Amino acid sequence: MQFNSYEFILYFLPITVLLYFVANKINPIIGKIVIVVASVIFYSMGRINMLGYLGISMLINYGSALAIRKFKIKTKFLTALPIIVNVGLLLYFKYMNFAITNVNIFFGKEIELKEIILPLGISFYTFQQIAYIVATEQGNLENNNIIDYMAYILYFPKLVMGPIIDPVDYISQINQVERKKADITNITIGIKLFSLGLIKKVLLADTFAKAVSWAYTNIDATTAMDCILLILFYTFEIYFDFSGYSDMAVGVSSMLNIDLPINFDSPYKAISIRDFWKRWHISLTKFLTKYIYIPLGGSRKGIIFTYINTLIVFIVSGLWHGANWTFILWGLLHGLFSCFDRMFEKLEERVFMPVRWLCTFGVVSVLWLLFSASTVEQWRTILFKILFMQSTEVSEGMISSFNLVENQFLYNLFGLNWLPTNVRGFNMLIFIIVACFICFVPGNNYRNKDKLSIGTLVVASVAFIWGVLCLGAESTFVYFGF
Repeated sequence: MQFNSYEFILYFLPITVLLYFVANKINPIIGKIVIVVASVIFYSMGRINMLGYLGISMLINYGSALAIRKFKIKTKFLTALPIIVNVGLLLYFKYMNFAITNVNIFFGKEIELKEIILPLGISFYTFQQIAYIVATEQGNLENNNIIDYMAYILYFPKLVMGPIIDPVDYISQINQVERKKADITNITIGIKLFSLGLIKKVLLADTFAKAVSWAYTNIDATTAMDCILLILFYTFEIYFDFSGYSDMAVGVSSMLNIDLPINFDSPYKAISIRDFWKRWHISLTKFLTKYIYIPLGGSRKGIIFTYINTLIVFIVSGLWHGANWTFILWGLLHGLFSCFDRMFEKLEERVFMPVRWLCTFGVVSVLWLLFSASTVEQWRTILFKILFMQSTEVSEGMISSFNLVENQFLYNLFGLNWLPTNVRGFNMLIFIIVACFICFVPGNNYRNKDKLSIGTLVVASVAFIWGVLCLGAESTFVYFGF
């Protein structure tokens, strides 16, 4: 089940919120059980055959957490063991066939690929399991109540695609008495955020995705300008897709009186790559910093080790995103640019701010292309097409990707049919302008979530109605496969 589906919006979400607060009136433990059961149903509607793997992972980790509390003398060994198991399972499911493919290529072998189906959300819940184990080892959790543990790992708003939340923070929230009663303000904030996230996904991300899909389907026939637009459109697609999901996740959680952490903070306003990673997928950046960068020594062992640790973190981030050389190169290049930022920080501060922003946005966009390209070679081919600039024409297929039923309805309503008729690519231009405005002008939805003026509520209402009307064909989120 996905957030952008009729089943979730019309049935699952309202029933779950209602049952949760009714159950809390009876007994807070029953309320937690409602969260657990609802989350199992939510996950099962995605890939029910993967529920067994998630269950095994939870048994191993909860058993380890109990052992850590009981045998504190052997804490380091007991902590390392479940972490190794978690990472091992992730490596097997996500990277086994990638490893076999490369062994076959580089060593001339003919090893058969395994029939492996990637468990839904394994990259996210593996990190959550590790966070829980470490928090237990450090004594930050007062108890290892199995219901609290299950509610934390399975919590459906963040189970499949995050944001990644600290177990101490989450478990303390679900045990606070004042959060057990329905709060009309939090519900209103939740509906507002969910609506804004929904319209980001179904109208903006999905429309840009159509143009990106057309470009890759007709990659040999694309012009240099098509390729430039491909880079721009995928940059918008992945942002509106994932930030839209995060807005919806935070909104759903707000309805249940649980605060999820901020995951996006206007990342395309960044003026350096380091600044970008303070704004993009913030919960992942914090996790990698806490559990990899700092344990490696962070910036405490001199500048050389700082650069090495930075590169390691970004390569791990690339591998975490997917089993392909494109992701590894993406992580490596981001790591290198982050090192350059640190190296030339004083010099960069003298550069005109708009120039810094433009360079950062350009680098980020070109590197995003590695996410959508199937191979590094395809990525390079697209860049060379742009470099040679043999044609500046925009193909009709690219333009027609933006010809939506909603557009024609609005033109008919306001008598503006002459615009798309006389201005080639007018619909596409409108989408570009709207996307640029949302990315570069207003404040972040999360930071503005408490603002409940009449204007914002009207915008949210329109977004919700329009979003629901756009749900004709449920589309998968980009990060669903990570």
